[in-house]
Amino acid sequence: MTKDTGKDTTDYQRPPAEVRYAAELEKLAQDDTAPKPPGWALSLTAARRFIVGDDRLGVTRKFVGDTALIDRALVTLATSRGLMLVGEPGTAKSLLSELIAAAVSSTSTLTIQGGAATTEDQIKYSWNYALLVSEGPSTRSLVPAPLLDGMAQGRVVRFEEITRCPLEVQDSLLSPLSDRVMAIPELTGPEAMVFARDGFNVIATANTRDRGVNEMSAALKRRFNFETVFPIADFATELDLVEAEAARLLERSGVQAPPRRDVLEVLVTTFRELRAGTTEEGRSLDRPQAVMSTAEAVSVAHAVGVRGWFLRGEPGGAADIVECLAGTAAKDSADDLTRLRRYLEQQASRRKGEQWKALHAARHLLPG
Repeated sequence: MTKDTGKDTTDYQRPPAEVRYAAELEKLAQDDTAPKPPGWALSLTAARRFIVGDDRLGVTRKFVGDTALIDRALVTLATSRGLMLVGEPGTAKSLLSELIAAAVSSTSTLTIQGGAATTEDQIKYSWNYALLVSEGPSTRSLVPAPLLDGMAQGRVVRFEEITRCPLEVQDSLLSPLSDRVMAIPELTGPEAMVFARDGFNVIATANTRDRGVNEMSAALKRRFNFETVFPIADFATELDLVEAEAARLLERSGVQAPPRRDVLEVLVTTFRELRAGTTEEGRSLDRPQAVMSTAEAVSVAHAVGVRGWFLRGEPGGAADIVECLAGTAAKDSADDLTRLRRYLEQQASRRKGEQWKALHAARHLLPG
């Protein structure tokens, strides 16, 4: 099911999903009796179980969100349309695309990272110029990029943050998505055309904060089905996720003390209220411009644990939240820092509990 590269991945900071969950993918493949779309490693039902979990097989849940969205996403990939995941930053769009690619194609590493400097060469193909000069255009001098590899191998290609790319770069996907073919005009004969094999498709992601930067063309939009990934609605679910992810990261960082639940409750509540612009009691807040996502909450929880353990030999507390929160909630905006300070002064002081009192008492630790 997964390719054995012979490499020791134990010291990788973040191995790809097909390596991290190789045993689960193998179990699902062995138990998979449902029909599979052409070119897929797993059936739709097995791929869904890989993402949402299956207690019977010991498969963990990896994505916390709308399971109906996962069904729609998998059905889309089994058709001739690409899948576009949109949503606020930090809503696990990239994680979901990685998990789907690993389940469908057994690999999630055919990835294009979108940005202002992304070129068509990084998407389709480039050339080994030493060979190009000495031998001329040939398959030997051709250097495939993720899109060409995905089409030739029949695998899912991930295009992260597509709307950060210039419009003309985005539109390099038009022919592969509509005609399922890529022309290589420098070559001649049959090698001048690469036809997509069964299993090929594209998962793209775009965050709503980038709307208007490089709006997609209408032609490209028609090649995708759009699915919105929303923030986690339930407090307990988000708290459990932050605790599990923070514990995993802390263990990886050499921290021997797990995060404290009461500290995380304060952290997650703070993030949810600032993100929503309202408190649990219904009081309005001035929302910061910074992204107060679940992913950022995990990052802060990780930093709190690292700070507490390596500086004092303890799990970290509410005062560490204040120290670590400034870089997340404030970034380079002085106004956001003011909003955060106002929250600590006006809202934290109203709450009961040891950690809320400690959070309020540590408000002076904010810079500025």
